[in-house]
Amino acid sequence: MHRRGLLLATLGTLAGGAAAAAAEAPERRAQASALAGQRLITGIARAGDRLVAVGQRGHVLHSGDGARSWVQAAVPANADLTALAFADADTGYATGHDGTVLGTRDGGRRWERLLDGRQANALVLDHMQRRVAAPDAGAQDHKLLDEARRNAEAGPDKPFLDLCFTDAASGFVVGAYGLVMQTRDGGKRWEPWFDRIDNPGLLNLYAICASRGALYAAGEGGLLLKREPEGDRFHALGSPYTGSFFGIVATSAGVLAFGMRGHAYLSADDGRSWQAVATGLPASIVSGAVAGDGTVVLVDQAGNIVRSADGGLHFTTSGLNPSMPLAAVAFADDKTLVLGGPRGLRSVEFKTKDS
Repeated sequence: MHRRGLLLATLGTLAGGAAAAAAEAPERRAQASALAGQRLITGIARAGDRLVAVGQRGHVLHSGDGARSWVQAAVPANADLTALAFADADTGYATGHDGTVLGTRDGGRRWERLLDGRQANALVLDHMQRRVAAPDAGAQDHKLLDEARRNAEAGPDKPFLDLCFTDAASGFVVGAYGLVMQTRDGGKRWEPWFDRIDNPGLLNLYAICASRGALYAAGEGGLLLKREPEGDRFHALGSPYTGSFFGIVATSAGVLAFGMRGHAYLSADDGRSWQAVATGLPASIVSGAVAGDGTVVLVDQAGNIVRSADGGLHFTTSGLNPSMPLAAVAFADDKTLVLGGPRGLRSVEFKTKDS
């Protein structure tokens, strides 16, 4: 299940084909395509002064001229990619289907495979076998071991859906059925957190972000989680909503979670309580971005765009009409918004409050 509501059915079909391909030839590379920038784009991120976008079939594109032109990167995987993030201008990571995690050290021009579904399954299974052998193992540990065995038998078909890196070496990836993995060394080694989250229903985790030293994760069924700074577990937060959250971002006012049917909730007290926010969006909110001056933008799957000048407390219409469904958004600069969706990439003029 993908975190962007519009693309659930589309990516579900694509993922099945990609998983089968990966099972036969896990080292297949993304194919070069002159139309990559016009195909499905699911994530966009800033890498210093550059922009990088990811999408289906392992497509990664980068731009060094403010999104006026795009170049396809060399990628050693052809799985559908779901999200990306940069820790600095050079170091970035991307996640995707088939348990794919990729890394770059040159601002998105070249990528290497850091993790795949087979490796992830083996790591989780080994971790849970050791956990069940511990004297304090409980019923939930045995349940998770059974799930890890089923995942290993099913093959590398579980997607990672989002990621968050607090520096160039340290980060988490989250995904379907409660999968959480951590690296502390830039992706050389991965540690499963499968048993260290309050998610007994194994709900999908669609999004993760950092705020004030803590990490927040959001998922289906209104799931909201928090890891305290340097904490050893993601604890469940009281949720104001039972629908799915597709994204979560840190703003100047707190932490903003958003999802189905235009619903959004803001916590200004580190996750202890959540306030409903009127976004005015009629469809599921699939992506959000925060500019350097604090301006917040949310986009929904129908192509609507709203903005907030106060950290997400209040939203107003942006006046923009890209005339296409949306799945991703990022600020190229304080005057340009970059949008992605099933029809590829598009840039629109956008002025933040200080521009």
